[in-house]
Amino acid sequence: MALVLATDDTGGPEIFASLQGEGPSAGVPVAFIRLSRCNLACTWCDTAYTWHFEGDNREHRDGVTFDRTANQVSLDPKDAAQRIAALGQKRLVITGGEPLMQGGALADMLAHLPDIEVEIETNGTTKAPSHVDIRVDQYNVSPKLSHSGNAADLALIPERLDFYACDPRAFFKFVIASPEDVDEVLELQRTYRFKPGHVFLMPEGTDSETLRIREKWLSGLCLEHGFRMSDRMHIHLYGDTRGT
Repeated sequence: MALVLATDDTGGPEIFASLQGEGPSAGVPVAFIRLSRCNLACTWCDTAYTWHFEGDNREHRDGVTFDRTANQVSLDPKDAAQRIAALGQKRLVITGGEPLMQGGALADMLAHLPDIEVEIETNGTTKAPSHVDIRVDQYNVSPKLSHSGNAADLALIPERLDFYACDPRAFFKFVIASPEDVDEVLELQRTYRFKPGHVFLMPEGTDSETLRIREKWLSGLCLEHGFRMSDRMHIHLYGDTRGT
């Protein structure tokens, strides 16, 4: 079973080394692999090239669709593992799209990377198969709030949120565009009792100016409610670009 990856600016598979820009591992040197396809459609998604292909009528604020052939590439899991190992990093971040849609192929890839730490970024609607889950050191779960444009019955699945809320490896990262979004986070915290210190609020934005403006008022809400704040360090360093 092949892995379906997003492409970088050269048309090759988006496998690269960088610093993790978000969440509890921010600043850590890692290898990244970005998989293609997603079961949700966030209107502000900054990796729409992983799912918003021509013929997809789901809404995105940029109104841009992408050619599937030019933005997807298939790799044998062993080939993907060799490319990751060649980057020389101790930790791997598996991102997307929604990477857990390809759990079987991920298990095959990780079998060839026995010594690497594994961090998975997921929207929290899916569950890793056991052969993947046993290898995961950290889940970065990003449940989608109403401003994402996704219906709650698709984006906020109680069984899945219960599962992650009980897993000490799981951290929750909420994208915040306005102060009202934090009210939704508070309601979810009351319902699922997320662990203290495991909730991050992150400003929505794909440029430094927008992030800094939103962080000014978001920092106060984090202080008020005891949440942690996540920046988007890679945006400040590299801009909104692939392979970073």
